[in-house]
Amino acid sequence: MSTPLKIGLVQINNSFSGQNYLPYSIALLQTYVQKFSPTPERYEFMTPLYKRIRIADAVEQLKDADIVGFSTYVWNGRISLEIARRLKELKPGIVIMFGGPHVPDQPEEFMRANRQIDLAVHNEGEITFLKLLEAYPDRTAWESLPGVSLVKPDGTFVRNANSARVRDLDEIPSPFLEGAFDSIMTANPDESWIGLWETNRGCPFRCTFCDWGSATAGKVTKFGDERLFAEVDWFAEKKIEYIFCCDANFGIQKRDVDIANHVAKIKKQTGYPVALSVQNTKNATERAYLTQKILSDAGLNKGVALSMQSVDMPTLEAIKRDNISLNTYMELQRRFTKDKVETYSDLILGLPGETYESFVKGVDLLMENGQHNRIQFNNCSILPNAEMGSPEYQKKYGMITVESKIINIHGERVELDDDVPEVQQLIIATASTPLADWRRTRNFCWMTALLHFDKLFQIPLILAHGISGIPYRDMIEAFLVADPERYPLIAEINAFFESESQSIQKGGAEYVFSKEYLNIFWPADEYIFVKLTAEGRFDAFYEEAGKLLAETVSARHAGLPMDVIDEAIKLNHALVHQPFAKADLKVKLNYDLLDYWNKVRAGEQALLREQPMVVEIDRTSKPYGDFQKWCREIVWWGNKKGAYLYSPNATAITQELAGHY
Repeated sequence: MSTPLKIGLVQINNSFSGQNYLPYSIALLQTYVQKFSPTPERYEFMTPLYKRIRIADAVEQLKDADIVGFSTYVWNGRISLEIARRLKELKPGIVIMFGGPHVPDQPEEFMRANRQIDLAVHNEGEITFLKLLEAYPDRTAWESLPGVSLVKPDGTFVRNANSARVRDLDEIPSPFLEGAFDSIMTANPDESWIGLWETNRGCPFRCTFCDWGSATAGKVTKFGDERLFAEVDWFAEKKIEYIFCCDANFGIQKRDVDIANHVAKIKKQTGYPVALSVQNTKNATERAYLTQKILSDAGLNKGVALSMQSVDMPTLEAIKRDNISLNTYMELQRRFTKDKVETYSDLILGLPGETYESFVKGVDLLMENGQHNRIQFNNCSILPNAEMGSPEYQKKYGMITVESKIINIHGERVELDDDVPEVQQLIIATASTPLADWRRTRNFCWMTALLHFDKLFQIPLILAHGISGIPYRDMIEAFLVADPERYPLIAEINAFFESESQSIQKGGAEYVFSKEYLNIFWPADEYIFVKLTAEGRFDAFYEEAGKLLAETVSARHAGLPMDVIDEAIKLNHALVHQPFAKADLKVKLNYDLLDYWNKVRAGEQALLREQPMVVEIDRTSKPYGDFQKWCREIVWWGNKKGAYLYSPNATAITQELAGHY
């Protein structure tokens, strides 16, 4: 019997909070070959490379392979190319195959620039990968295979039409159920794994910033229910705590409600999985609501993502999302709020057609509609196979981009002595949002997050808006133009935000690295939250913020009872979670502010009642004497949940109780 071909597979993912993803994409390739090859004994699959390590160590791990396949995307494109380059240099006869969404659809320039790649595979790879292996070592046979591109020895470039997509996905064996991960899990017993999971493939939408719909031609295919339920049982059996569902639109299929119910049932029985992260379907309001409500009731999600990206119709038309109903999102937000299910909304900065004014109006609209938990403000980056990646599209909308390192929010600065940083193309201006307006928009996002979504000033903003009708955006913008002489601390925060947005436009990091605060990258607003706390400047911040808000509101609405605003500021200040708190607090109020604030956040009709109250704030039963622990558990972990405040206990002061207070 001849020596088996050694196959190396590489799917490098970023670690997340000390956990690593099971390399699902390459496991699909392996199980397909092992099931459908007429001579599976011909192949020996080496231990896969699944996380970022020193390039030299990766080369050492793979050097004995005859064929190495790389699954690539934005987070591993450059390191994969460098590992492949060094492998080819060390062992010229080794065969290097590249696949995944990072391989350009029009790949000639890419292939000629990276001659270490022998061939690239486009779209689904399972069937093509098997055919490539079966034809080895006859490289000329590869030239006629569908979905393959390569540069022939004579320099001729070949790009074959894509193969037809798999219509019956159950033809593809499950890597979970076939034991593809057994060896890697046994070899790494201390590793904490995150599961990647598909219930279907494809996306019917063609958003120009995304490469999903264009890659799948709008068709959605699905795996069978029985297989999926068995995979959930596998996750529970292996004690996989977190599952990331790779579907573009969970809830698009009627059976997704049954899938959500099954995951919830298995969690109730076994405790696993702890969490299931899904991306909502866009238009199916009722199923999106039902699936997310099931997951929320089971404690499987921390919050429901409502990914609007923009609420401006010309922008939605430019990015081909005008067929996605905004009313769906608004209705979902209201329903989830009413059911006490936390939501967070996604908006993208730098989209074509968006202006500063339209973006800020959109933020104001979402807050007006009841989004008080979190808006995630994402900078737009360009994916190579998205329509937005074409030079014609970028020229049409006047896009200016900059190359920027890919940094994970709350990620550690991991500096290997032999590494290649991954980069992205960030949009930092468009014809409708020039450079200065992009910075102004970015600063508005950070200030909105700091004041409202980090909860530092949410209660007075909600009260002032509800009582006076002054738009949220007007109050937030007042902070951004605060007079430096009268409001030096707020001006200092503004200067910091402006410096950071300028830095991003010059190719700097999207997040603020802090060695002293957990050695991680913080969103600029959270960094200010932590810094104000660390430097003992919270009192000064509230003093300035209170004066500025009072001035802004009174200028617009003479005769407003300013004592209400003062009380709201005092209450919010007392409620913000702080480390080293040595005593509980009691805050005396003349109005039932908590009832008003809670009703607004719950989407209910709120009426401010004049009612003497005492709010007792327990700050000592769960004290934080460790500043780093406070940074991690309150500010970082509070990001999605918005859990930055103590839980207050309010007591109305009646005639009988008056003497006690």
